[in-house]
Amino acid sequence: MKIVAISGSLRKASLNSALLEAAKAYFPADAEVTIYPIDDLPLYNQDLDGDTKPEAVVRLKNAVTEADALLIATPEYNYSIPGGLKNAIDWASRPGFQSPLAHKPVAVMSASMSLVGGARVQAQLKQVLLGVLSEVYNAPEFLVPAAHQAFSESGELTDAEVARKLERFIGDFARSVAARSTV
Repeated sequence: MKIVAISGSLRKASLNSALLEAAKAYFPADAEVTIYPIDDLPLYNQDLDGDTKPEAVVRLKNAVTEADALLIATPEYNYSIPGGLKNAIDWASRPGFQSPLAHKPVAVMSASMSLVGGARVQAQLKQVLLGVLSEVYNAPEFLVPAAHQAFSESGELTDAEVARKLERFIGDFARSVAARSTV
């Protein structure tokens, strides 16, 4: 099983990047989980979306194409999707109806310092992903409210309850991805 994990945060000490690192431990041992950086993507510009795309875009689209599924962990910026993450989706969603995101299983997680844990960004992001024909894993939702209290300063997940829920979420998602490949 090949999973591409994307953090919606570009920050070095990102709680969502730390959440992805913690999630890697809960995939089956034979799963290949790669945290894919999106910080080198140019802003989407249809003029650049021709036969000779920027190299960073080609790498992203190849990674998404080769993956069995995506795992996204994202913060909530001003009640919405971070610009860098939306930009990556815009690039990966081309060409419409035949993009690497079409029919790709995607799970969404969020870690936020707020008490709602990124619920608003999850709702918006899932709508965008459905619009580009991704197969969004909806149940259960995985949110980490007051995330700054769930991780150590070095980025280790220290909250046992969050870890237990993460293990279940990732286990269920991995089983759903594996079931698709046996059909």
